[in-house]
Amino acid sequence: MTGRNQTIISEFILLGLPIEPGQQNLFYALFLLMYLTTVLGNLLIIFLIRLDSDLHTPMYLFLSNLSFSDLCFSSVTMPKLLQDMQSQDPSIPYAGCLAQMYFFLFFADLESFLLVAMAYDRYVAICFPLHYTAIMNPKLCLSLVALSWVLTMFHALLHTLLMARLWFCADNVIPHFFCDMSALLKLACSDTRVNELVIFVMGGLILVIPFLLIIMSYAQIVSTILKVPSARGIRKAFSTCGSHLSVVSLFYGTVIGLYLCPSENNSTIRETVMALMYMVVTPMLNPFIYSLRNRDMKGALGRVFHKRNILFSL
Repeated sequence: MTGRNQTIISEFILLGLPIEPGQQNLFYALFLLMYLTTVLGNLLIIFLIRLDSDLHTPMYLFLSNLSFSDLCFSSVTMPKLLQDMQSQDPSIPYAGCLAQMYFFLFFADLESFLLVAMAYDRYVAICFPLHYTAIMNPKLCLSLVALSWVLTMFHALLHTLLMARLWFCADNVIPHFFCDMSALLKLACSDTRVNELVIFVMGGLILVIPFLLIIMSYAQIVSTILKVPSARGIRKAFSTCGSHLSVVSLFYGTVIGLYLCPSENNSTIRETVMALMYMVVTPMLNPFIYSLRNRDMKGALGRVFHKRNILFSL
């Protein structure tokens, strides 16, 4: 971090959101409500899956991990954002900035891998229903979850270590509300070509390949569904995939819109809004998508509260 004509950077300044001072309190209340909704909604899904034995299936094993990932993903940035909106000193220590970047990458990548595992689960359930139990056995499911955690851990660590080797000059102002990797690279004084190459290569492996695998899974699912002669069978097959498709559309739609469809006009504001979409809005909406469109979750909610009412009455 030191060198000729360079200074030691001990902290960064986060510019935050482009909000007028008079609207600060309104947006603070809105983001606080959204964050609390995200926490409570995802915790509810985790507890329902944990407490209801009917939900101890591969799909809900992946869903509980996805809910935990959404909860942590939002918690990486939202508490700091809320603090900065009420503080006159929106600074973050150098080590804290790298830690935020690490966990941001970790939980974003984890969500991508878990969505692939859920797509594979739906593919097996619809295309090979008679062999579903044999294929999606507990060993395979736990292996897919463990592999997702391990791969994302090493990927996030790789980028964090590469960022830690860079030098930063006197300019320590980040035009964002969190320690975004691309924003940090723009502040670096040293050569960032290695970082950019790794981002390009690993970005394809972590983002593009999982997205293509999901598309391939649903192409096979649609092909199988169209062969079902019963309209009821088609509706049932689509209902089992509807929630997952909605989550995939929300997550990958915002990420692709941000990183693969750049805009020259108002790019900073646009990037901030798109980042809020997949870091705040998507984790908040996921619990509603799975609870409102999923009969199993509704049934589990009723059974859990019924059991609690019986115990309370006794």
